Formats: sequence, structure tokens, C-alpha cells
Amino acid sequence: MSESASDGWAGSAAAWIASLGDEGDYARKFVLDPPMLDRVRRGNFAHALDVGCGEGRFCRLLQSRGIATVGVDPTRALIERAKALDPTGDYRIGRAETLDVADGSFDLVVSYLSLVDIAEIDAATARMANALRIGGTLLVANLTSFNTAGLPHGWRPNIDGTLRYGIDDYLEERAILVSFHGVNVQTWHRPLSRYLSLFLENGFELKYFAEPSPIGGDAEIAARYNRAPWFHFMEWQKR
Repeated sequence: MSESASDGWAGSAAAWIASLGDEGDYARKFVLDPPMLDRVRRGNFAHALDVGCGEGRFCRLLQSRGIATVGVDPTRALIERAKALDPTGDYRIGRAETLDVADGSFDLVVSYLSLVDIAEIDAATARMANALRIGGTLLVANLTSFNTAGLPHGWRPNIDGTLRYGIDDYLEERAILVSFHGVNVQTWHRPLSRYLSLFLENGFELKYFAEPSPIGGDAEIAARYNRAPWFHFMEWQKR
């Protein structure tokens, strides 16, 4: 399974690794890790699949909790970084749309900010569903759809110099080029109903939904985050 040069990830891998550091960025440490790990703790999972694992940070967190974890990502440089940081871990080059794992072989599948990177979302959702056993859990952390509807411009100044976060064309599914910290990649905007419909059509039942607030970290970043939150978090169970 070859990586795609068109989405920008191959060329942005080094900048991505540098931006995350060893512990993850603000969003992961102070917004998403707490609820994600809380739901993991409640689940008593044994075998996990991290789809779009990147440099393997969340895989390592799962493994530190005694969960055997497979990480899959299409970007070779990120998988090589994951292996360098965790030589005994199971990291594989592959795409969500064509996951090469046995059906029903995991009790937990994680998509940690990876759905917005996937062009063929229908195929990817079906493959993630197939990878799970009946009763298994899909944990999804994703950019909110009103957030992606404001990309690539995001925050803009009003006439008086104050900032607003503007959104447009919310119902139009589309690819967007975004740039941050030297990372230049393609991301996808989709209305929330698109994701919800896909999960329901693939036999999932929604068990938990949250729009998490920051816990700690830089107060100025937290204040701006609370004005226009970036993320939502969902737990689905395969029926």
C-alpha cells in the first residue's frame, strides 16, 4: 500500500513530528487525551487497532495500559518514527480504506484525528467496522464539522480588530489545503451528519458523545478554544 504524495503528508512528516514533540501538542495533552483515556480505562480492552497512528504516540499510551496495539498509517516516515520510538511495537504501512487485518480481530478500534485525512471515507468506515468483533468499540476523536467549515481561513479580524471564527458552505463536502507549524496537508470537511450516517449504516450504536473542554494548559489558548471548539469525541459499539 503506497502513500499518496498528493495529500502532503509525506512531505510534512518531519514538521509534524517536530510539532508534536515527545508528549503531543496542546490539543492532545489538554483536550483529547483525558476523555479518550478515560473511555479506554472503562473498556477493559485487550487488542486495539489505531487507524492513522502517525508517529505512534497513542499506540504507546494504549500499550502502557496493557493493551496489545497495532498501528496503521500510510506515511512511511511516520511509521519509521513510530518503530524507532517503540522497537517492539507493531506498526504497519497501510491505508484505512484497504485495511489488511483479519475481520473481527480487535475489541477496540481508534481513529484519533484521522478521519479528516481520509478521502475514501465510505470504504474506510466499512473496513474499521469489519476489523471489530461484535460488541467491540470504535473510539473517534475528530475535528468538529463547524471547525472544518471555517478552514482554511479560521480566525479573521473584525473591523474593530477583534477576532471571529467564520464558517461557510457547511453542507458541502470538500478537500481543503491547510498549513500549520510547517505542515502542509489536505484535510476534509464533511457535515456531522455524514459521519453519523456512515457509522449507523455500518452497524454501530452511539454510546457516548462529548465536546471536551481543555483541562489545564495555557489559559489564553484555552479561552480561544472555548470560543470555537476544535474537537468532538464519540464512542460507538458494533452491534
